[in-house]
Amino acid sequence: MFLRTVCATAALAATLIVTPAWALDLNGAMNSLPQAKSAGLLGEQPNGYLGVVSAQGNAAEIANLINAARKAEYQRLSRDNSLQLSDVETMAGKKAIEKTPSGHYIQVNGRWMKK
Repeated sequence: MFLRTVCATAALAATLIVTPAWALDLNGAMNSLPQAKSAGLLGEQPNGYLGVVSAQGNAAEIANLINAARKAEYQRLSRDNSLQLSDVETMAGKKAIEKTPSGHYIQVNGRWMKK
């Protein structure tokens, strides 16, 4: 009985280490994005993807999840419209930077600045 309990506890611990309870999904990342941008943790880049301005909290995880979804959408748009992926990314980046409100971060010539 003791050995079974130890094995069950070890299996549970291994599961928790592999899949932390605080791991975000895409919906969680999307919900966290406005606050992360307002806090100056994330900003828009000319390449159409989010960049980490300040690596605090789960900023990188939010950026990674959203960037993966953006890339999938850019690839779909590229394929459906016979465009180069880089052209779609550049157009999306320009639009995202234009839509970024004052006080939020954007990347210009490789440097982060408040718009």
